[in-house]
Amino acid sequence: MKQIKSINGLMKYLRDKHNIKIGGSLDKQHLKSVGYYHGYKGYRYIKKPSNKLPITDFKEVMAIIDFDNKVKALLYSQVMFIETAIKSYALEIIIQEGKTENFSEIYTNLMTEYKLYSNQSNKYKSAYRKRLDTFNRIQNVIATSYVADNNIVAHYLKNDESIPIWAIFEIITLGEFGHLISTFDKKIRQDISKDIGLNIAFDSNGKLVENIIFAIKDLRNSIAHNNVIFDARFKNRNIDKTLSKAILSDTNVQNVNFKCITDYVILVTYILKKLKKTNKELIKLVNDYNKLIDELKSKIPSTIFNQIILTDDINKLNDLKKFIKK
Repeated sequence: MKQIKSINGLMKYLRDKHNIKIGGSLDKQHLKSVGYYHGYKGYRYIKKPSNKLPITDFKEVMAIIDFDNKVKALLYSQVMFIETAIKSYALEIIIQEGKTENFSEIYTNLMTEYKLYSNQSNKYKSAYRKRLDTFNRIQNVIATSYVADNNIVAHYLKNDESIPIWAIFEIITLGEFGHLISTFDKKIRQDISKDIGLNIAFDSNGKLVENIIFAIKDLRNSIAHNNVIFDARFKNRNIDKTLSKAILSDTNVQNVNFKCITDYVILVTYILKKLKKTNKELIKLVNDYNKLIDELKSKIPSTIFNQIILTDDINKLNDLKKFIKK
């Protein structure tokens, strides 16, 4: 059986096995606070454990953790605002188009993306299955919410009434919302995109809002669960290149490929601009992120810093500020 190490034992292990400079009461307190597994082991690499950073001092680990936590704090309220706003924009278009709040009617009449395809094709079958899966997923959320005594759900079910679409939007996660939006008729998806102010030239398939939701979802969940975000390891699906092209066309920011956290700061800022956040607020957001970058740079060697903040990140942020000021 493996012997469990005390904090002192872990500090000795870091010194002896990993050649990490660590010692003294302050380092000991920091290690106790962040934890060996969540702290040191979680922040010593880029994206996957095999890509280890050339860390030689525990203070470098703490600098990365501090940067990570401050970026999460910077983005948290902005991401929550985006989630609420996009749901609100989508709800208005859906009710306006369907002339009903009744989810069953919306399911029948508006969640019809499958009709884009021949009923003999695999795409039709795949789209119809997605529609059914989304319906079942929402019913499961309703059931779970009812058992948990959710006031909104309980009110409608106790009165034997159908739960309106706005109430469903209140209880589903951002990921479930993304799946739901993906099943709607293309015109409705494009109308949502247009209402938000997105570049519809890049939304010919009506998937731009859906792509944004899933990109933001990965970031939002990592922030909410206090997972590591500094290297964008939370990205768990390919993001359609159309989103990058739309950002490039509107902002002139090059090479947004969502491989680094700076690209997600750009995405958040881009969406906030479309949602009519003031230029002053957005410039402050970008400047605050720049300050965090400068602070990180002052605390760690360039061999580590350049793997977290990429060579063109500062140019990207400068171009982003030009876009904000337009």
